[in-house]
Order: sequence, then C-alpha cells, then structure tokens
Amino acid sequence: MAGLRDRKKQQTHDALSEAAIALFLERGFDEVSVADIAAAADVSKPTLFKYFATKQDLALHRFADHAQEAARVVLASSADPVEALRDHFLAGLKRRDPVTGLNDHPEVLAFYRLVFGTPALATRLHQFIAADQAALAEALGNGLAGELQAADLISTQQVLSRRNFAALTAGITADAQYPTAVAEAKLAYRRLTRT
Repeated sequence: MAGLRDRKKQQTHDALSEAAIALFLERGFDEVSVADIAAAADVSKPTLFKYFATKQDLALHRFADHAQEAARVVLASSADPVEALRDHFLAGLKRRDPVTGLNDHPEVLAFYRLVFGTPALATRLHQFIAADQAALAEALGNGLAGELQAADLISTQQVLSRRNFAALTAGITADAQYPTAVAEAKLAYRRLTRT
C-alpha cells in the first residue's frame, strides 16, 4: 500500500512540474502565477506548496536528479577525482545528457533558454551549483585544497556545458558538435591534472 501511495505522490509531483514548465515555456516564467499552475494541474495552491516550496523549484526540479552528482561520482570511484569526473562527463556527452549542454531536442533547448533567460531561475540554478560545489569539496576532504579543486571541477563542467549549449542554439546539431565537445572536455580536464 505504501508503494502505491509513493507512486501517486510522485505522479502528482511530476504532473505539477510538467504543467508548470509547459506554462512557463508558453507564457514566460514571470507571466505565470502559482494559481495558474495549480489550476492547470487541478490541485489547490496549498497542495502545490506541499510538493514545491517555490515557483523556481517547479521549473528546476529536473536538476534535482543531478544534485551532488559530482560528489557521488568521486566517492564511488577509485580513480583520481579529475579522471572520474572527466569520464562521467564524456559518458554524459555520449548519451546526450542535457546537463552536458549537448542535447538538441527542441523541448530541452527551450527549457534551457527559459532557465538562462529568466533571472530568478538563473539565480536558483547558481544556488544548485554552489551546493554541488560544497558537496564535492566535502567529498574531496574540504580544506583549501578540496575547496579549490571542487571549484575548478564544477566550473569546468559549467563552462563545457555552456559552450555546448551555445553551439546548439547557434544551429549546430548535437551530433555535429559531439566531436568538438569531446575534444574540449578532454582538453579541459587534462588542464586540471596539471594544476
């Protein structure tokens, strides 16, 4: 019975977010109210707030799947942290994981345009990134060395992802960008092994 309850909660969670994202893409983040989202999902505002604390979280919950991912990768690997994260990023490029910026599905591109073009969402995204960096620093042992390495690694991933996204928004396909993305990732992570 608990399994069914959990599935229903997850379905409601996903339905709320999908309704919100559809409205945000259609009308713009700032033009959609929480009441609009609740009405579109056929729930009350209090119900909506049981699932999402803020309107920004409705849009950015997709990033929750990647929360503290770098730290998990490092902790799960016996390889050097730079190598582990490089290999993880390269695998993401190969499968066109949206977090690498190398996914040219129209809905993914529209979603990223929404996030990067909406100050409230961009600010919230930077909060996610800062939390990921702090978790990675902890996985690397904290201290100055761990914090600096975490900053380098997270910044590298962000730069690579943004470069891929910029190429795709300029009209290059993900398949055409893939060799460049791989070469740039290898170069960027190789630079980190020298520091």
